[in-house]
Amino acid sequence: MEDHAKFLKEAIRMARENVPSGKGGPFGALVVKNGEIIGRGVNQVTSTNDPTAHAEVMAIRDACKNIGDFQLNDCIIYASCEPCPMCLGAIYWARPKMIVFAAENTDASQAGFDDSYIYKEISAPISQRKIPTLNLKPDNFFSPFQLWMDMEMKRPY
Repeated sequence: MEDHAKFLKEAIRMARENVPSGKGGPFGALVVKNGEIIGRGVNQVTSTNDPTAHAEVMAIRDACKNIGDFQLNDCIIYASCEPCPMCLGAIYWARPKMIVFAAENTDASQAGFDDSYIYKEISAPISQRKIPTLNLKPDNFFSPFQLWMDMEMKRPY
């Protein structure tokens, strides 16, 4: 538990430093493997004009680059705040062994970062989502998947 607190405090420190930097929102994240920080990230949405540049995503990108792999096996992700739906998806794709966070999504909501809309949209039927979504299936819609399945020299993930 002592290490968890230490790394979580570092993620919070990074989030606090990010506020006056002008890079983005008050969020910081770390990826730790065997007690060593292998990736760091702060929110850079507004400075990069990239809506995906959340702290957790940036930390995952940094860690994966540093270890030369797209999976974070045996890693722990520390975040200053509960990961949003996008970050949670990225975290699950990266496959760490654990997530540790400080503030909850309700705390973030009080500061103007409300993800409840996205949680509701994800669980809504496609026909009821606020952004119109259309599923079309041209004749060749499955062909990329078929090529993947048929390819012998692929790196599954």
